[in-house]
Amino acid sequence: MAIVTFVDETTAGERRAAWGLEIAEERLTAGELIRRRVFQEVAEFNARTPEVFQGLVQPADTERVLNGYALRTPRRIDPEAQTALALRAFAGNGFLVLVGDRQVTDLEEEIELTLGTEVTFLQLVPLVGG
Repeated sequence: MAIVTFVDETTAGERRAAWGLEIAEERLTAGELIRRRVFQEVAEFNARTPEVFQGLVQPADTERVLNGYALRTPRRIDPEAQTALALRAFAGNGFLVLVGDRQVTDLEEEIELTLGTEVTFLQLVPLVGG
């Protein structure tokens, strides 16, 4: 069993606090790793139901705010729908996944999870004026 550390960064240089997730398998596809990350963050949100969702991708019917996404009406977030959004965002280059210093480019690519594996989700920020 390994604890995988997730780090969110942007191309603008912002970095959120890292957090860990226990994973029993030694290898997972990139798609499954994204799914587990999203399910965990949605489960934590749904358990607390704060006003702002801090997740990998923006849920439907939310507004982007400084520290995440504000729900227009308080509700639970559907982890399956949120996972589908995240997988589409990955496929559409909405974010990059880096394992150590190596970029993962395919959802079916297997990732070896060793002790201390760090996975960076790099959000791509559009350039101003272009």
